[in-house]
This record gives sequence, C-alpha cells and structure tokens, in this order.
Amino acid sequence: MAPSAAQRTVIENCAIATVDAGDTEHASGHVVIAGNRIESVGAGRAPEGLENVVRRIDATGHLVTPGLVNTHHHFYQWITRGLATDHNLFDWLVALYPTWARIDEPMVRAAARGSLAMMARGGVTTAADHHYVFPRGSGDLSGAIIGAARETGVRFTLARGSMDRGESDGGLPPDFAVESLEGALAATEATVVEHHDASFDAMTQVAVAPCSPFSVSTELLRQGAELARRLGVRLHTHGSETVEEEKFCRELFGMGPTDYFESTGWLGEDVWMAHCVHMNDSDIAAFARTRTGVAHCPSSNARLAAGIARVPDMLAAGVPVGLGVDGTASNESGELHTELRNALLVNRLGAHREAALNARQALRLGTHGGARVLGREDEIGSLEPGKLADLVLWKLDTLAHASIADPVTALVLGAAAPVTASFVNGRQIVEDGRLLTVDEDAVARSTRDEARRLARIAAQG
Repeated sequence: MAPSAAQRTVIENCAIATVDAGDTEHASGHVVIAGNRIESVGAGRAPEGLENVVRRIDATGHLVTPGLVNTHHHFYQWITRGLATDHNLFDWLVALYPTWARIDEPMVRAAARGSLAMMARGGVTTAADHHYVFPRGSGDLSGAIIGAARETGVRFTLARGSMDRGESDGGLPPDFAVESLEGALAATEATVVEHHDASFDAMTQVAVAPCSPFSVSTELLRQGAELARRLGVRLHTHGSETVEEEKFCRELFGMGPTDYFESTGWLGEDVWMAHCVHMNDSDIAAFARTRTGVAHCPSSNARLAAGIARVPDMLAAGVPVGLGVDGTASNESGELHTELRNALLVNRLGAHREAALNARQALRLGTHGGARVLGREDEIGSLEPGKLADLVLWKLDTLAHASIADPVTALVLGAAAPVTASFVNGRQIVEDGRLLTVDEDAVARSTRDEARRLARIAAQG
C-alpha cells in the first residue's frame, strides 16, 4: 500500500465502474490516489481528513474506469496505414512485407510514438507491441520502441518478436528481413536481460514472441518457449488467424495450429496468442485447460476478412481474453475504444447473436481481461485499493452521450468519449483529450515524414 506521507489526488462526484470480481459500480462515488496506488474507491464523497491532498477533481458528468489494456499491436505499421485495403491476410502480407523490410530505427521510433500517442489520448494506459521485423543494419529497434513508451508515459510490454523463415525457406518475408535461429534467440535474450522489469509497478516488461507458425521454424518456437521459461517472462505469438493458416499447418506439420503449438511447448498460463479466429471445440478446451490467453482483435479480423472469433465460447470455457488494436496497417484507427464497441457488435453477428456479449463484458475484455492476458491482473485492470493507479475519466455529459442513462452503455456503444484525464502509475498523462507528455503535433509531423521516406525507399527497392 502507499505510504501515509504519499501525495494524494481525490476524484469525486463521478460514476465508477470498478470491473472488480463483483463488477461493483457506483452511481456517484470517489477514488483516492496515493502515490502510484489506488488508496480507496467507494460510494459518495472521499473520506474526511485526508493528508497531503495536492489535487481535488470534481468529476461530475464523468465515468471512471480502469485504464484500457491493449494486448496486441504492431507499432511500426503506423507509417504504412491505408495500404492493401482490400486484401486477405496472406495477400496483405505479400503486398506489405517488401515495404516493412526497409524500416529503420528513426522510422520505428516515429511509428511507435504515433501509435502510443493515439492509444494514450483514447484511454489506453497499458500497451503491448509485437515487433518482429528486424532488417539487417536497421539499428536498435527494440530500444526505440521502449524509449517511445517511456516518453509517452504508458505502461508497456514489448513482445520481442522474430522470424527465421524467409522467402528461400518458403516463408513470406524477404530473406534480409529475417534473423537466424541463433541470432533471434540471442537478441531476444539480450532484450529481456536489458529491459525486463519484474517488479509490481513495472513500467516496462518484455515477452518472447516469435511471429507466427508460417514465418518461424519449429525450432525457434520450441527454443523460444524454453528461453522464456528460463528467464521467467511471458510468451506471445499469432495463432489460428485464418483458414489459410490452418491449411498451412496441416500440410506442413500434419496437425492443426493448436496441436502444433502444444507440441512445441506453446500452451500455458504464461502464453497469449493474437486472433484465434478459427478455433474448434477441442482447441478452445485446450486453451481453457492450459489457461492460454487470447488477444481478440475484432476490427483487424474484419478488415482482413479473417472471420469472427468465438469469444463467447472462449469466455464460457474460462479462456483468458483481452482486446487488441493490432497493427494499424489493418486497423487504421489505432485506438482501443473501437475494439470495445466492435467486440460487442461483431460477436453478435455470430452464433450467439444478441446474447453474445453485453456492454459490461466488453469493458471487462478491455480492462481486467487484458491485464489477465498480460499476467498483471493483481496489479492493474480493476479499481481496487492497493492496485496501481491506472485509470481514466470519460466525459459523458456532452451531446454525444448525455441522453444515455447508463454510463457503461454510453461508453461502449456510444461515440468515442472524450478523455478528461488519464492516469498511469499515479501520473496524469492526458488532460482534456490532449497528451501532457509529448507534443502531438510534432509526433504527427514526424510520422508523416517517416512514412513518406519509407514509401520513397520502398519504391526504389
């Protein structure tokens, strides 16, 4: 708990959705932040006699929720948005890998800053980035991404990706954009050793994250899992995203993706996978049995015509599920509020129809569900005393939301709500919809410039 001498921020007169185990809500309540922890949450006004109160916020007309948790992204894609807009996954990858293979450190830094800024100003307080493209001679890409997260003030997990199956080995990426097995493992271990923080209030963590079954060797998957467990970090990859992936795994390995992952050590409570669209009952049962997590990316799945993931069935089986933006080359909006809404709407087009998900389940996916997938549900993802002070004040008394009586429904199904304030680790990073940590206009200019530079280089290549 925070020490009694900690500086306090008191937030009052707001609706609160705690997203705790009992889904406790308050129509008008308070939150007290002490240092980097939540000290108290409850109905009515804050306790009297609090010491060291440095700020009081009258949050009338607002809903306070835990900060949103993004469990899957590819920051570098911010500078290749709007391309290959009518492709399925494999054709999209073929179209874009020649461009992505020419990224360098300044491009990745700018793209990471753009991706993080867009998410943070829209209520994301924790983000995970799966970066797996490391062209030869491109610089310190992992350091650039981690530096951008620190600058923006967002809690961050770098899923240090890798690929060792290039075009000459039947993969999709150009050979000069992939690493050797030994090089990928060594670089991943070095990144974990240098940057991973295992402490309760860690701002930077690292996961081991070979890209996908069709871009990495079996040995990279197997040894990557062994490396992660030796170092005590989590594992992340793409899984069961498309029907083409299912066909690829059966032709090459003689089994479906889930069985293949299990054979290489890639099911477990320390693993989360992106997409998981094409899962049969046996696959879902295996994920539930092993507590393997899922990053559900509804907008990207729709953009690439991948299909509708069976999220209601996963939740019913006990599979941990969070939400992901995915890369902005397949989800140009680049923010997570869209995923709250689309998770609800898209899943209602599936077999369960109107009973698939409700607004509170969608909010749980985007907060506590994401924290669980990242292995941090004891620290973030709900508003409870002792947890880290990652929270958002959503303004719901304007034209866009004022006539919706239920604030959670307003947040999830309404237009994107303005963020009056966002706190990460007790530090405010957004005020009245603008970032306090970086110059948004400067970030926009740098992303535009680097996108144009990448396009020129790719055209020459």
